[in-house]
This record gives sequence, structure tokens and C-alpha cells, in this order.
Amino acid sequence: MKRSVEFFKSIPPKKCSECGAHIYEQAESYLMECDRCLTKKEE
Repeated sequence: MKRSVEFFKSIPPKKCSECGAHIYEQAESYLMECDRCLTKKEE
């Protein structure tokens, strides 16, 4: 059985569903788009 730290290190980085860019997020974030794509939607 993997230790929890090893499990979380093995999870791939989250990617934007619109452009595929890597999303740098806080642990409690549930966003699926990067900041750039989100601002495009607001305009």
C-alpha cells in the first residue's frame, strides 16, 4: 500500500479544460479553467 505522501506526489498536475495549460491552484480550488481562460469568458 502506498503512503499518502507518495500517492499525492504521483497525481499529475491539473490542466485547464479550455487551453490545456497547467493550473497553479490552492488546495481548496475546484476551478477547471486557468485564469487567462476565465477572464476571456468574462469579457
